[in-house]
This record gives sequence, C-alpha cells and structure tokens, in this order.
Amino acid sequence: MPTRFFVAELIREKIYHLFGDEIPYHSAVLINEFKEKENIIKIQADIIVHRETQKAIIIGERGSMIREIGIQARQDIEAFVGQKVFLELFVKVRPKWRDNDSQLKEYGYQ
Repeated sequence: MPTRFFVAELIREKIYHLFGDEIPYHSAVLINEFKEKENIIKIQADIIVHRETQKAIIIGERGSMIREIGIQARQDIEAFVGQKVFLELFVKVRPKWRDNDSQLKEYGYQ
C-alpha cells in the first residue's frame, strides 16, 4: 500500500481514539497533497463527514479537537515516515458520501 494510505489511516485512528462511537463511522480521510521536500513532508488532508453537526464536533470549541487530531496524527506520521511533517487538516461535509459509489472509490473504499 502507498504511504498516503497509511497516513490517512493514522489520521482516522486519531478520530477513533478521540471521538468514540458515532463520528468515526461517518468519517473518511482524503489525502489531497503529499509533497516530499528535502527536510519536511507537507501533507494536506480532508476529514469528510456526513453532517454539519459532525463537522462542529470534529473541529471542537475554538478548534481544540482538530488541533488535537493534528498533533497526535503528526507525531505518529513522523515516526512512520522518519521525517518532519507539516500536517494541514480541513473538515468537509459530504452528505450521504457512504451511499455514493464514486465518492467511496475516491476515499479508497472500493
């Protein structure tokens, strides 16, 4: 599997760890950018959820939860790739993405 797959899974793992039951099963992670430079890897990823309320939960009060996801995921990604990482996360709402075959394929589920 490509490194992008493992990076997405490490981010998803933090969502599972921090949010318990409901949110993780309605979320996906899409790696949009993975640029390897001399001394750092720049990664930009979207966390995809079903509803605006889930987006608010993932972001947290004043960005506290998305920040925590980013910190924990970045540490694990750096350990995995053996290099410094700049991780940028965004949360996007895609209603019924799990019912859409093209979106499932785009997010790596088919």
